[in-house]
Amino acid sequence: MTLSKFTKRWLLTALLVASLLPGATAMGDAMSEEKINTATATFAGGCFWCMEPPFDTLDGVVSTTSGYTGGHLKDPSYEEVSAGGTGHAEAIQVVYDPSRVSYAELLEVFWRNIDPTVKDRQFCDVGSQYRTAIFFHDDEQKRLALESKQRFDKSGRLGAIHTEIVAAGPFYPAEDYHQDYYKKNPVRYKYYRWSCGRDQRLEELWGE
Repeated sequence: MTLSKFTKRWLLTALLVASLLPGATAMGDAMSEEKINTATATFAGGCFWCMEPPFDTLDGVVSTTSGYTGGHLKDPSYEEVSAGGTGHAEAIQVVYDPSRVSYAELLEVFWRNIDPTVKDRQFCDVGSQYRTAIFFHDDEQKRLALESKQRFDKSGRLGAIHTEIVAAGPFYPAEDYHQDYYKKNPVRYKYYRWSCGRDQRLEELWGE
């Protein structure tokens, strides 16, 4: 069968388009991802297992990662941090979409999930590795963090506030088994949270 010039041209065009489709799809996906401008927030609030859930439920939060920051040892292990000699705090890093959730909203969630009235401890966990802190990533985060803390200071409602506000430094993700611990080990997580008195104390502080 002899194909006309028009038919040949049409087949070649169809084949060319088909060959480009996977690449075009990947390029489209990449462009979609690039359109999402994300920012990072870093908070220390005691046990990082307990700090992931409140942020994971927020619309606009892309991811949460448990880890260690604020210390002097490079790439520390959980055993080293928990022993209290590295200067690190257990912390979480929150990647979020500022067009859907603001840093001010993240701060509100942070405060209401910690006890800022104690120094170098949170609930049943004692030591500087369990201190509360806001690690700001830019001047705007610093301004908002300071303003939020000043509101508590001025109100006097909680007394002295011991939460640090310091510049963010290197953040080291914790071991895999710590990530999403509340999902992987729900029974152990709930028992730890209850036995540590976390929710009871938060209700006393915030009435929630």
